[in-house]
Order: sequence, then C-alpha cells, then structure tokens
Amino acid sequence: MSKRLQVLLPDEEMTDIQRLARQEGLTVGEWVRRVLREARELKPSNDPEAKLKAVRRAVEFSFPAADMEQMLSEIERGYIE
Repeated sequence: MSKRLQVLLPDEEMTDIQRLARQEGLTVGEWVRRVLREARELKPSNDPEAKLKAVRRAVEFSFPAADMEQMLSEIERGYIE
C-alpha cells in the first residue's frame, strides 16, 4: 500500500529540486523518494538487537591478520617509501 506525503517548500528550494531531478532524468517524485531512501539508510540504527545481530554475524568470520607490530611496521614503511 502506498501513502501520499505532502511537503511544502519555498519556491527557490522547489526550483533547485526540480533542476536536480531533471539533471538525473527523474521526476521530482522519484528523486525525492531516492533521497529519502538514502537518508534513511545512512541513519544509524538505534535497535540494539540489530547491532548485536551484526556483531554476532561478524565474529563468524575468520580472516588472516599479521602480527600487530608487523602491520604497524609495514604501514610506517609505506609512509617513508
């Protein structure tokens, strides 16, 4: 089910949004939906269960890693060379 959202904008802001949508070959509605989706995805989750799930999933992996002193030495050598 879809819902309608009405947002009132000053003329200058609407003109800017129309220009941006036109540059991307989108309708204003599609451009706004995309921007809202992106903003929602960038917003950090405050759900502790989701964060715990991500941490539990991450610890399932085992990736090779060098000794800490070796890694720091290689990083420093990269700055010098």
